[in-house]
Amino acid sequence: MAELNGRILAGKVLVKKQQKEEETRGGIIIPITAETKTLRGEVVLVGKSMVKAEMEVAVGDSVYYCEKYGIEEIRIEGVDYFLMDQENILYIL
Repeated sequence: MAELNGRILAGKVLVKKQQKEEETRGGIIIPITAETKTLRGEVVLVGKSMVKAEMEVAVGDSVYYCEKYGIEEIRIEGVDYFLMDQENILYIL
């Protein structure tokens, strides 16, 4: 991945959405209607820690996140990303 110019504010995380798998490892195809709001992505930038919460994610982490609240979709250098608070991240793989 090319290095991005710029930085993000404290407490924020920039995540690149990973493509959804249409077929499971066992060969079962998952219909679109079975999709949930929990999505998977890769952390590409992490802001500094906030006074009240230390940053627990790092660049390169693969994460599951909830797209329900407070996520902004942005385009940087032709690539779509999600800018979110660390609180939107549910699980680090």
